[in-house]
Amino acid sequence: MTQLTDAQTEALYGNRFLTESVPSTAFPQGGMPPTDAFRLLAEDLNLEGDPQRNLATFVTTWMEPEAQRIIAENLHRNFIDHAEYPISAEIEQRCVRMLADLFHAPGQTTGCRTQGSSEAIMLGALSLKWKWKERREAEHASTDRPNLVFGADVHVVWEKFCRYFDVEPRIIPLEVDKYTIGPEDVAPHLDENTIGVVGVLGTTFTGHKDDIAGINQLLLDVKQERGLDIPIHVDGASGAFVWPFLYPESTWDFQLEQVRSINVSGHKYGLVYPGIGWLVFRETSDLAQDLVFYENYLGKTDATFTLNFSTGAALVLAQYYNFVRLGRDGYTYVMRQMQQNAAALAANLRASGRFEVIGDGQEQLPLVAFRLSGEHASYDESDIAWQLSAERGWMVPAYTLPPRAEKVKIMRALVKQTMSREQVERLTRDIADACATLDEKGGTHPAEREQTKMGTGY
Repeated sequence: MTQLTDAQTEALYGNRFLTESVPSTAFPQGGMPPTDAFRLLAEDLNLEGDPQRNLATFVTTWMEPEAQRIIAENLHRNFIDHAEYPISAEIEQRCVRMLADLFHAPGQTTGCRTQGSSEAIMLGALSLKWKWKERREAEHASTDRPNLVFGADVHVVWEKFCRYFDVEPRIIPLEVDKYTIGPEDVAPHLDENTIGVVGVLGTTFTGHKDDIAGINQLLLDVKQERGLDIPIHVDGASGAFVWPFLYPESTWDFQLEQVRSINVSGHKYGLVYPGIGWLVFRETSDLAQDLVFYENYLGKTDATFTLNFSTGAALVLAQYYNFVRLGRDGYTYVMRQMQQNAAALAANLRASGRFEVIGDGQEQLPLVAFRLSGEHASYDESDIAWQLSAERGWMVPAYTLPPRAEKVKIMRALVKQTMSREQVERLTRDIADACATLDEKGGTHPAEREQTKMGTGY
């Protein structure tokens, strides 16, 4: 019988990376069989968290097998190449028109897919700046020192925009027990250099919305009394796929005159894997033409106004799959199912006597924001989050709120499409067990608390 070499033995029974370090610093000199490469990656990924227990991220972690097939079979399509893949471009515009309809756009509109809400926000805010510049130049006025007004309840991308594109951020601080903004907060910050006001629909912190209707009325009054036409951009990264289905009577979108653009993340409550976002303008004139570029080196003349160029078409197709698969009725069913399970979790936490549920009864994303009630000197919310992760693998973030409300530390549990009522009950028991453990042993070292971070996923 022929003696096998080491290489043959590895090929038959395993691979050399069972006992050797994996490539991690230098570019590898040689390759390996595809099975080995697959196993190397799979073994690393086995150490990651379970998406079913990740209640921190807003990003979609499950899609139907048919949607996964659409994605897998179209990974090779470069969306930007409209000459080669015109149907993908048409499907993008179908999605834009459907979203414009969902958001009550009054007439012909425009928009585009993006890598996520971060890119959509950058584009929408750039258009606000360019349109403000157009108005100022038409009045022969200075275009120095533009500013943008928003609350501290926004995602960090808004501060990034201001820093990257030289706009003064006028940030309205939050207060203890006041986690969104309204017209009375916005009014003192407006002047002739204000390029726009941001209204958040479904904050990252507590899942509530700013008083967008009230801000709209303020801006209408300002336009009439002071001659300043200040638009609103709605950051609907999470909420613009929730409010139309859970709160159809709530007014926040293009039904309000000053709302000129809306962004939404398809990879959040649009129920598509990351990363896909959307930007929709109220009317075609709301897109600043200085942002549009024309190129013909892919075979036909195309207009583009995204920050990224080459990108896959697969997630655009997956978004369209969800739109036609679910429709309004299906999205409404999914959102209500998540809302019902969030309500059940909130009720369980209140019944425990340990927790206060924040903003209960208000319009809110399908999530539960909560904090310890009363004094628990031996541990805090970060200790509970750490204990849940260590004992049961749940990822439930604990974090402090922005300035002036930073003394408030809360936890937040996203209740997603894949979270069943049994999982709600299991999480409730695990939270109770974590608290019981902490009652006995006390909290962890402060350095350990810092390991728990808030997930966002724009």
